[in-house]
Amino acid sequence: MPARFARIRIAGFKSFADATSIEILPGLTGIVGPNGCGKSNVVDALRWAMGEASAKSMRGGEMDDVIFAGTLSRAARSVAEVAISLTETAGLAPAPFQADAELQITRKIERGSGSTYRVNGRETRARDVATLFADLASGARNSAMISQGRVSALVNARPDERRAILEEAAGITGLHSRRHEAELKLRAAEQNLTRAEDLRAQQEARLADLQKQARQANRYRNLSGAIRDAETEYLATEHHIAEFRQRGAQAALAAAQTAVVVAQRERDDATQSERGQTDVLPALRARESEARTALERARIHLEHIDSEIKRIRTTRTEAETRLAALIRDHQHAERAATDSNDAKQRLIEERSRLEVERLAAPECLEAANTAADHAAAALQEAEGRAQSATEAAAHLAAAHQAITVRLKLARERATQARNRAEQAAVDHQRAVAELIPSERTAALDAARDAAVAAYQQAEAAQREAQAAVQAAEQARGDATGVAAALRTDSLAADSAVARIKVEVDALGAVLAQKFGREAEPLLDQISVPIGFENALGAALRDDLAASTQPTAPRHWRALRPVDVAHSLPSLSAHVEAPEALRRALDHILLLPEGADGDTLQQSLQPGETLVSIEGGVWRWDGYVTRAGAPSEAGLRLAQRNRLNQLRHDLSAATTEAARHKRERIEAEQAEHAARQAEELARTARKAADHHLDRARGETRTTTEAASRLAAEAERKTTRALAAADVVARLQADQVEAAATLATVESEFDALPDVTALRADVENTRARVIEARRAETEARHTVQRLTGEMEQRNRRLGSIDREIADWTERAADATSRITDLAARLREAHAALDSLPTDGNSADARDCARSALADAKDQHLAAAAALKAGEQQYESLTATLRQAEQRLSSEREALILAESNVREANFAWGTIAERILERFGVDPTLPPLTDPTPESAERARKRFERLTRERDEMGPVNLRAEIEVAEIEDRLAAIERERDEISAAIAKLRGSIGHLNREGRERLSTVFTEIDRHFQALFTRMFGGGRAHLALTGSDDPLEAGLEIFAEPPGKKLATLSLLSGGEQALTALSLIFAVFRCNPAPISVLDEVDAPLDDANVDRFCTLLEDMARETGTRFLVVTHHHLTMARMDRLYGVTMQERGISRVLSVDLGTATALVDQSVPIAAE
Repeated sequence: MPARFARIRIAGFKSFADATSIEILPGLTGIVGPNGCGKSNVVDALRWAMGEASAKSMRGGEMDDVIFAGTLSRAARSVAEVAISLTETAGLAPAPFQADAELQITRKIERGSGSTYRVNGRETRARDVATLFADLASGARNSAMISQGRVSALVNARPDERRAILEEAAGITGLHSRRHEAELKLRAAEQNLTRAEDLRAQQEARLADLQKQARQANRYRNLSGAIRDAETEYLATEHHIAEFRQRGAQAALAAAQTAVVVAQRERDDATQSERGQTDVLPALRARESEARTALERARIHLEHIDSEIKRIRTTRTEAETRLAALIRDHQHAERAATDSNDAKQRLIEERSRLEVERLAAPECLEAANTAADHAAAALQEAEGRAQSATEAAAHLAAAHQAITVRLKLARERATQARNRAEQAAVDHQRAVAELIPSERTAALDAARDAAVAAYQQAEAAQREAQAAVQAAEQARGDATGVAAALRTDSLAADSAVARIKVEVDALGAVLAQKFGREAEPLLDQISVPIGFENALGAALRDDLAASTQPTAPRHWRALRPVDVAHSLPSLSAHVEAPEALRRALDHILLLPEGADGDTLQQSLQPGETLVSIEGGVWRWDGYVTRAGAPSEAGLRLAQRNRLNQLRHDLSAATTEAARHKRERIEAEQAEHAARQAEELARTARKAADHHLDRARGETRTTTEAASRLAAEAERKTTRALAAADVVARLQADQVEAAATLATVESEFDALPDVTALRADVENTRARVIEARRAETEARHTVQRLTGEMEQRNRRLGSIDREIADWTERAADATSRITDLAARLREAHAALDSLPTDGNSADARDCARSALADAKDQHLAAAAALKAGEQQYESLTATLRQAEQRLSSEREALILAESNVREANFAWGTIAERILERFGVDPTLPPLTDPTPESAERARKRFERLTRERDEMGPVNLRAEIEVAEIEDRLAAIERERDEISAAIAKLRGSIGHLNREGRERLSTVFTEIDRHFQALFTRMFGGGRAHLALTGSDDPLEAGLEIFAEPPGKKLATLSLLSGGEQALTALSLIFAVFRCNPAPISVLDEVDAPLDDANVDRFCTLLEDMARETGTRFLVVTHHHLTMARMDRLYGVTMQERGISRVLSVDLGTATALVDQSVPIAAE
């Protein structure tokens, strides 16, 4: 065995508050102690340190429950730690512990912080620790950790769940987890590949969209310029139309105000007429009301008389109705008296007849009872004879049935065994025939290698094309950047030329206008440096408009200069002018910078003028002009200097613009060439991509086909081997079933015939049926006579009650006839006493005459009131019309005011919109055609252009940059997809290798375990036989493990059909068979001997000793059985001297026995 468990150290775990070490030595180590002292906590600590992650398996609600919770005398711990020491582990542990000969695996948990694992002091993942123990055929849930619940779980487990025992024995539990991890990685890689494909498709679609957007950008810009022009025209037209509507609304407002005044005057006249008629109406209404009241009184009196007549008639009708009802009741009472007497007579006659029948009934009943007793005795005798015959036939039939069932089962079993054997042979032949030839696998591998080589070549070509595209993109980007920069410079230069031209033209137009009225003004003959224009203009002003021609009305004449010494410089030193202006310029002095002109004015000589650069003037005679009010001459001089400077700048700017234009054209040509080169490179890359995709698809297809073929070949080979094993086992079952059938057939032939006995049974049953029928008829006769007697007696009693009842009814009818006769007499008297309606008719005629007079008076008053009301309504209608007209005029006034406000608002809105959109004063010059039609045409043109621009959708001006970015992403996606495809192929190969290795190891270990299991079963039971079988699938990795056992003296059956003790021993036999194949370094048996008797415990302990000696497994046995304790090599006693605190005491029984053996001779001496 490559590794050994040396010891376990427990600190703060459950009831082990103090640190405790338990040495795990070779042989059998027993753990004993009273219930509840903490024995199972030792087992839990071992399982917890091996990686148990379920708090429920640790018998807790959460994992923090494994930490010592404290007692009345001990505080709770916040940390629990369990360490397992392993020896002889060189080469078993994962990196970096492969060279370590000893390992200490420690699991530590801190309350509220979770668990950590350390291997030799270095923190490690829980998964790596679990894999380490799984590779050592151990682990928290390994089959070597055996408890009563684990044995029961093994017994009750499904076959596919029992397969885990085979995996542990084969040492592929860790392999299984690695395969599962590889499958998870494979699924993740396939999902990543799918996402990469989706992302590539998305990016390619995005690239096509961006190329379309780049083509739309230029059209978008052109439309934007046209839209601005159309909007300008539309808003200008709307502005003029709004002004026109504003003036029209104000005129309409004045007309509406005049109409309101006229309508108000008419309304006042109508109101006075309506008030006069209102005063007359109350008297007319009072007279009409009095007449209507008299009419109502007459009508009410007439209605009262009619009501009285109606009441009298109703009373007489009710009296006649009551009289008729009393007559009908009297006739009904006479008929009831007659019916009562007739019914009473019939009942008396029926009572006489029943008395005669009652006297003759006892004699008939006694005869019937005698006949029934004779029939019952005959039936009892026939049933006795039939029962004896039936029992004899039943015994023989049961024997025949039992042997028939056994014969049927034996024949079915033999037939099934033969059919299964034949089917297994057919399946084996089919599996052998379905084996894939090696030539097919080799051909597919060659095709895969060719596809891989083609893929590599295509990948190299694609990389070269990608590099070419990247170089072309770089060149195109550089050319685009240079062209964009030169295009910007060219536009700036053109803009500068245009701006200078506009200013030159404007200044030329201004200077072309004549200055003054003279033909050749002196101003045009003067050259003034920049900065001195305001000074010269302020000093001479309009005098510069004079001419130098002697014939002009205003002219300058040349005089000799006057030699005068000046303390300040004069303008003559700065201004180039004709000789006629020399004397004037010599006397115009220039104010030094920072000097005070008012101070220097005091020292000026006659004829001198002091000027400043800004245009201030101080003349010798006291005249002063402050700076800031430039003269026309100064402005003209400044404009002329500006024009000269602009002409010079225009020449330079034109030369610079021409140079920029040449450079721009050259750059655009270079950009166009770079774009063509890029398109060619992209076309080549697309062809390379297409070729690479095709090669990749062929590689993937051939690789997947090769993987599927290899997996299929492996599966079919496994199926053929499994089918051969099944054929051998089923042929042995067929021989056994044939022998059993021969034995049962010989027993069946030895049984006697039961036909005669069955005929005798049928005869006796017929006689019983006849006797039972006679007995039933006699009993029915007795029951009928008895029932008739009882019914007759009940009828005699009811006849007496009915006679008394009918007698009482006759008396009641007689009394009612007397009462009804008296009530008839009273009703006739009441009807005769009612009055007639003759007097009421006379009173009704008088009331009708009075009502007619009241109607005439009311009609006259109503006619007068109606005439007055009609006149009032006419005046009211006139007033209403006047008010309506006034209201209409006021509404028109309000509408006119609203129109004025709307017109003002519309004008203001248009003005604000113009100012907001263009920054232009809304007071625009009039247009040639400011009509609504022209505005509508401009609006439609603006909306059409806007709609065309909107229909284009959003335009991405960064399309070219984004195209380059997306192409880079596509290249990265292609590289990532290639890497994922390679990883998928590698993972599939790894999974196939793991599956092949797992099947080989599982098939090998199954045969070995089955052999050990058969031997151990016979040893544990002292006989019998058993075997294992794989069920549910031909693939060992998917098949279930079924256990078939035949204890001594019983038939072969599955594990679930055995008794409880047999199940436990069978399960232990399987567990120990696993030890034989892949011995675990440690095994924990937690009270598994509890259901066993002493004999089985002895066999169990002997087997443990043999297993410990043969396999080297170190057993930890938790037990209460004294025989098991006696067979241990050492004992650890777990006690709880302090309540809630577990302690461990140890005894080495082997050493103690040796000491006792040494002490015996000494005592004998």
